[in-house]
Amino acid sequence: MKALLLRHKKLHLWLLANLALLSAFLLARRSRGAMNALTEGFTNPLRRMLGRLCECVPFSVAEGLYVLAAMGFLAFLVLGVRAVVRSRHRSGTVYALVLGLGNAVLTVYVLFCLLWGANYYADDFCDKSGLTPEPVAYEDLLYVTRRFANALALASGQVERDEDGLFTADRQAILACADTVYDCLYDEFPFLDVPDQQPKGIFFSKIMSAMNFTGFYFPFTGESNVNMDSPAMLLASTCAHELSHQRGIASEQQSNFLAVLACTRCDDANYNYAGWMLGYIHLGNALYRVDPDAWQQIRDSLPDEIVLDLRYNSAYWAQYKGLTATVTQSLNDKMIKSYGDELGTQSYGAVVDLLVNYYA
Repeated sequence: MKALLLRHKKLHLWLLANLALLSAFLLARRSRGAMNALTEGFTNPLRRMLGRLCECVPFSVAEGLYVLAAMGFLAFLVLGVRAVVRSRHRSGTVYALVLGLGNAVLTVYVLFCLLWGANYYADDFCDKSGLTPEPVAYEDLLYVTRRFANALALASGQVERDEDGLFTADRQAILACADTVYDCLYDEFPFLDVPDQQPKGIFFSKIMSAMNFTGFYFPFTGESNVNMDSPAMLLASTCAHELSHQRGIASEQQSNFLAVLACTRCDDANYNYAGWMLGYIHLGNALYRVDPDAWQQIRDSLPDEIVLDLRYNSAYWAQYKGLTATVTQSLNDKMIKSYGDELGTQSYGAVVDLLVNYYA
């Protein structure tokens, strides 16, 4: 055993370093002050600096790293098998390969905890703004849902549509407008005033759709990445959602609330439509659970072109229902919960409380 430890001394030191850093994070996350100091003083500025560097590259560096990681893993498997076959001490070689791979995965996880996980334990948007997702009354939910439906109907008349009546827009133009969408919130929430990096479209967007993702924020590069294959009607609100993560907002419910708020207040018609649409979908789903008849009445009041957009969106995602989406969303849910967000991916629905309290 001693000989094995000495033979792979560097790998064991690497493991100890990983465990030490992870333990330090797990202890420090109990202190809100420590997490605020870490995020505000180091990791948030670092991610923004990385984002500015990656902004010089026209494609998603995050996607490139995922591709390289996949290729590297395949190469590791091939070379690892060859090394085991040629080795005189196969058990030792297998041990070194497994330990090396485990160390690499653990290092990525530790860095992710420091670069992004810490934000789950620092002051969030609600802490800084004073807004709270208090439980809502049925009457307020009904009122705000109707308000969003009416605003959505008005916004629908300001966007372009194709010959079938479906929403259509230049996706690159939507991405190009994203870095100004939060300007309208700085007076009310000055802590949101940070430089934005334009979201980047993912080349392998169909893979994202299979995993039921419309976008993701990659803390290792500071980039916001969006699905360019999914229905365009919510692309603008997806951009706004991911840009909230650039501001260190980790909570999904708060990011969706901010996406709705920024999109509905900005001057771009596509963002207005996406914002009212995103808010209506969340509010409508909540209303349907408590009063299907009231939901149906509001739904029937929507213009035909909005109903077409909603049906197209549902049909698009229905084709990707399956094991891949289920497993991916389950893992994402567990990841969110592991950082103290007990709602997991259900926190996407909890945005209703913030919306109703704010707009009512």
